[in-house]
Amino acid sequence: MGISLENVGIAVENLEQTIAFFTDLGLSVEGRDEISGDWADTAVGLDGNHAKIALLTTPDGEGKLELFEYIHPDANPSAPTRPNDIGMHRVAFSVDDIDESLKIAARHGCFPLRGVANYRDVYKLTYLRGPSGIVVMLAQDLTRK
Repeated sequence: MGISLENVGIAVENLEQTIAFFTDLGLSVEGRDEISGDWADTAVGLDGNHAKIALLTTPDGEGKLELFEYIHPDANPSAPTRPNDIGMHRVAFSVDDIDESLKIAARHGCFPLRGVANYRDVYKLTYLRGPSGIVVMLAQDLTRK
């Protein structure tokens, strides 16, 4: 039996703001929709499920994020996760230039949790808090020229 990762789904407070953040980092919008109906209730397990969704892809086409903003039922705000919390942890991206990516993130009010680390001169990496409290890891492979 084969298996492959379809996407990572993330509920967000503001779909447009979150799309702007990730597209500025280099992802592209593959599709958008508004979903509801019996099939959505069954698939997700919520009665009256109604949401706006967007599917974003990385430039290589391998990574996908499905972002959704609930219309009904009301979204349940939660405290942003910390790196050591159990459960969904973070979404990670390889970037060509971490400094440029951090400038883009800063334009959206998103900054490293602590700073940029150098892992054995192989990676520069950082965690930052994106829109809706999403923890985003950015990593630049220093061995690729």
